[in-house]
Amino acid sequence: MQSLKSIFLAKLSIFFILFLQSIHCQANVPQLLVADSLFNQRSYKEAMEIYQVNFQLGVYSPSMLLKMAFISEGIGDSEKATLYLSKYYDLSPNPQTISKIKTLTGQSELVGYEVSDGMRFVLFLVEYREIIVGSLTLFLIMSLIFLWSKGNKLTEARFYWPSVILISVIFMTNNFLKGPNTALVTSSPTLIMTKPTAGGVPVDLVEPGHRVKIRSSKDVWYEIEWKDQIAYIKKENVTRL
Repeated sequence: MQSLKSIFLAKLSIFFILFLQSIHCQANVPQLLVADSLFNQRSYKEAMEIYQVNFQLGVYSPSMLLKMAFISEGIGDSEKATLYLSKYYDLSPNPQTISKIKTLTGQSELVGYEVSDGMRFVLFLVEYREIIVGSLTLFLIMSLIFLWSKGNKLTEARFYWPSVILISVIFMTNNFLKGPNTALVTSSPTLIMTKPTAGGVPVDLVEPGHRVKIRSSKDVWYEIEWKDQIAYIKKENVTRL
């Protein structure tokens, strides 16, 4: 059996890899604080520039998305405002957001915004993923300190399983806990087809504002779920969320 110090160092190395990944994800937080300050000072253009850079990097929060939607609507860019509100809806589903999107798009009914109880739970975990990873990391540190303090007294494998499980859960949560793979219809009008070819039969003709769940990618098409059936939509007509 490996020595306790070898096991400890191996676990510690994995921990620091995961920890550094989290730090990398949060590297732009100071910039977001600057952007929030600019927003509060009504320097919307400067704030938006910072928000957009971080949004493209996948660093955003519900409040940031609302601010981006507010700025976009203020400059008359309803398409971008709808995009940010739709992304916000993934993190915080509520009827008020749907009503606002209907107003921006001129739609009386919207498809693709239904959220089951199970999906709400997943979205909740996604929203608080950083807190979850941070809490689990704290427990991992405590378990490693405990193992180190016991020295060579702990020789049975069962004493190491909690640390191994924590490392696995942290890795899975940090890398694979994600929201639904959806896209927002942004072109007017957009055809939804039965097949990924121009020779397919049209299923629906839709306007911007609707959402589709992406199943896979096929050349210039996405295979999607649309009204409880499998259909296809051109990639150029949607924006990934």
